[in-house]
Amino acid sequence: MLILGSHVSYNNQNQLVGCLKEALNYGANAFMFYTGAPQNTIRGEISDTLRDEALKQMQLADIDVINVICHAPYIINLANNIDPDKYAFAISFLRSEIERCLRLKIKRIVLHPGSATKLDRKIAIDNIVYALNAVLKPDDDIVILLETMAGKGTEIGSSMAEIAYIIENINLKDKVGVCLDTCHLNDSGVDISCFDEYLDQFDMTIGIQKIGCVHVNDSKNILASHKDRHENIGYGTIGFDNLLRVIYNPRLADVPKILETPYIDREYPPYRQEIEMIRKKSFNSNLYDDIISYYRDK
Repeated sequence: MLILGSHVSYNNQNQLVGCLKEALNYGANAFMFYTGAPQNTIRGEISDTLRDEALKQMQLADIDVINVICHAPYIINLANNIDPDKYAFAISFLRSEIERCLRLKIKRIVLHPGSATKLDRKIAIDNIVYALNAVLKPDDDIVILLETMAGKGTEIGSSMAEIAYIIENINLKDKVGVCLDTCHLNDSGVDISCFDEYLDQFDMTIGIQKIGCVHVNDSKNILASHKDRHENIGYGTIGFDNLLRVIYNPRLADVPKILETPYIDREYPPYRQEIEMIRKKSFNSNLYDDIISYYRDK
């Protein structure tokens, strides 16, 4: 069974119940959310009642909670300790996000490793290792998935070697995995048309069992551009057929695939139509018009 979904909205009023309703409207059997705005630290109280209702409804909808992914806020930067107070806060805030996931019974949280800024790259990577070792606890029923990055600016995690180094130096290795992002891989220099060869190398270097999520995005950019600009499925430089080979790769059959593609006209979510296109394995050359018509007719 294809495990496919998208990013959905989370708000304090409906919480996971609202996330699930949106995902089901898209025809998804997986989804990803933030527990608050990714650009700030404002967080509302979690409702156990809403959580229990969402878990009940997920069971009825045949959605396994293992396929529900949380994404840590972008503002967490574990790589930079130039300001000790900001570094300590980043560690503390990540721990609080983990606690929120545990409260929600969510078992996977995606994390951007961080950016070195003015630091030496090796020092920055060691800072990430230190921070992850500080936040992870043996009893946590959760895995932090380090996202593969495009290499924009001083981002850490744009190479397989960097991700491998971090994982190798984590004390609780069973609590750390990887989230592949197809746009980021393309922009970092990985040719998605040769994805099986990439998986072969990944399996030898890190272990394919460490892949806990795949962000499926086309890219606005050419290979190795290091820019990180997502495009709708089939409308970018990666292409529909190459993305299908990732989505339907038998070695990743049990891994949730999550769409993070752009809204049409910055207003209309494309996920219902993109999920339909992917399930039918048939490219829709009128995707934009179909999405606009769908939402304007509602």
